Amino acid sequence: MSRPRTGDAVILIPGIMGSELVDSTTGRTLWGLSDPRWYVSAWTTGTSLAALRLTPEERAGRYGRVRATRLIRFPAFAPVLAGFSPYEHLRKGLRTVVRHPAAVAEFAYDWRLPVTHNARLLAEFAHRHLDDWRAHPVHSESRGHRGGRPAGAEDDPPPRLILVAHSMGGLLAWQASQDADLAGRIRATVTLGTPFFGAPKAVVMLGSGRGVPLPHQRLKQLAVTLPGVYDLLPAYRCVTEGATARRLTASDIEGLGGDPELAADSLPLRAAGPTRPPVGHVQVVGMHQPTVQAVTLAQGTVRAHHFTYRPSADGVLRVDVGGDGTVPRESAQLPPGAAIPLAQSHGAVAATAEAVLVAQDAVTDRRTGPWLGETRIGLSVPDVVRAGHPFQAGVTGVELPTDVRCAVVDLASGLRVDTPAVRWRDHTLVAEAQPLPPGLYQMRVDSGGMSPVTQLLLCADLKERSAASDTVGIESPQDDIR
Repeated sequence: MSRPRTGDAVILIPGIMGSELVDSTTGRTLWGLSDPRWYVSAWTTGTSLAALRLTPEERAGRYGRVRATRLIRFPAFAPVLAGFSPYEHLRKGLRTVVRHPAAVAEFAYDWRLPVTHNARLLAEFAHRHLDDWRAHPVHSESRGHRGGRPAGAEDDPPPRLILVAHSMGGLLAWQASQDADLAGRIRATVTLGTPFFGAPKAVVMLGSGRGVPLPHQRLKQLAVTLPGVYDLLPAYRCVTEGATARRLTASDIEGLGGDPELAADSLPLRAAGPTRPPVGHVQVVGMHQPTVQAVTLAQGTVRAHHFTYRPSADGVLRVDVGGDGTVPRESAQLPPGAAIPLAQSHGAVAATAEAVLVAQDAVTDRRTGPWLGETRIGLSVPDVVRAGHPFQAGVTGVELPTDVRCAVVDLASGLRVDTPAVRWRDHTLVAEAQPLPPGLYQMRVDSGGMSPVTQLLLCADLKERSAASDTVGIESPQDDIR
């Protein structure tokens, strides 16, 4: 029996920090290295990240100093945003449902730059890839099958495009499809955890400053120069103001030490948004993970909250809609279309077996459902922990400690280094992890439903810090477990 396959062309589009970046002159890799220990050095003691900051020439639109080569092949890490899994499982899964591996192309892009710029490059790339695929010999071989075209083949339409995009990649796909010529060549668009209406964690990134661990300070030094980060700012009412909320302004960003010009360039575009929905949209949204949904700004500081606002008959309600740990659930879903929910973290959602299945079914023009064995497990992991000190992670969505299996994996060796015990602490389930040496690790929790929920964390030598001096605070359902 043969598996369903498509004659269409597929483009895989990664999310922010999901493309390997190199120096165009020297060829030196600036982002996406294979050694997880590089991230420990880069975010704590090294100077490697300085090369990723936008230069005055790049701010003026003269790009080319940095070149995107391919999708990341190894896990990557950034504070606040946490970890990003490679796209190998998704790429392999897509190749199993096309007529030839050449039908699947990867669109690597410089995620530091504006979404509108990269969307134009994606549109050009998509036209070229579809033209190349239509000219591929596999179609000639099909026409010559058994001395002629197969029965009914004379009625087959020419190949079209399927866009499969993760995170920021979905914004590129949405923006690129505003081109009428390209939209007419697209059959389907699959988005995985795309922040259509933004992510308040982008505000947290721009607000990190003195008084927080060095990795977060380095993140701000980099993030404030990157237009791509400003393109992730929330477009909905997310700034608390008394009993309600308002939209973010460029003045707010300036007050946090961000770039008001970059904010002023991005925020109006975020508020307006593209006019056409993605063609043939299939969307997967992360859920059940503790997720920042609103912020309070005061005197140059930002405090993040795990709730948003909803109108009601009695006024405005604060509700926790959850999300994937980075993108609120409602921000990742474009109305009026339905979404497929998946209990998973933002950086790992595109690597799950469930997401691969959704993408495969969209490529072969089928639809999955109903979803069986859904899990509601959530994981709240500190993005940075101190080397040599135990730490705790919160677990939600399960009733008993015995319902959870937990593990910590060293990404440098691929070995499991801890099996944290899960216990009740102050009416909350917590996983108690043992001290770790400096490195990049992955925590996994599994309740026997779908794929394990995973999250990356950085373990580094950090100085003690005072909570009173923090410029960024995050409220947590687990009382800010760290």
